[in-house]
This record gives sequence, structure tokens and C-alpha cells, in this order.
Amino acid sequence: MANIKSQIKRNRQNEAARQRNKAVRSELKTRVKLADAATGDEADELVRAAIKRIDQAASKGVLHKNTAARRKSQLMKKSAAGES
Repeated sequence: MANIKSQIKRNRQNEAARQRNKAVRSELKTRVKLADAATGDEADELVRAAIKRIDQAASKGVLHKNTAARRKSQLMKKSAAGES
């Protein structure tokens, strides 16, 4: 355990950020999984919701912007393949 005041504070901040990021990543996985499994009319809506969450995660710094772009691309590719 750290005995320096600033490091104790950093540890608290890091833990709070970790919990926030964990919640965002968990929801992101859920949305993407639902979008992958969906078929028909609801598929477009679920894909749109998943892409929105991916963009939000990237803007908050939970995901790198290139990672977000890659995930969106893969999701759109799967969605397009499922439609045809």
C-alpha cells in the first residue's frame, strides 16, 4: 500500500475510472452481442444502438478510435451479410 498522499489519491481515482470503464465495456459487449444475434427489422435498430455505444466509448477514451472504427466496420459487415 502506498504511503504517499498523492499516490493514495491516484489509486482512488484509478479505481473509480476502472469501475466506470468496466461498466461501459460491459454494456458495449451486450449491445454488440444483441446486434449480432438480431435478425429482421429490429437488427437495424440494434446495430444503430451498438454503433452509438461504440462511438460513446471511443469519445470517452474507453476504446481507442481505431479500435472503435474496426468494431463498427465488423458489425456493419456482419449486418450486411445477414441481410442478403
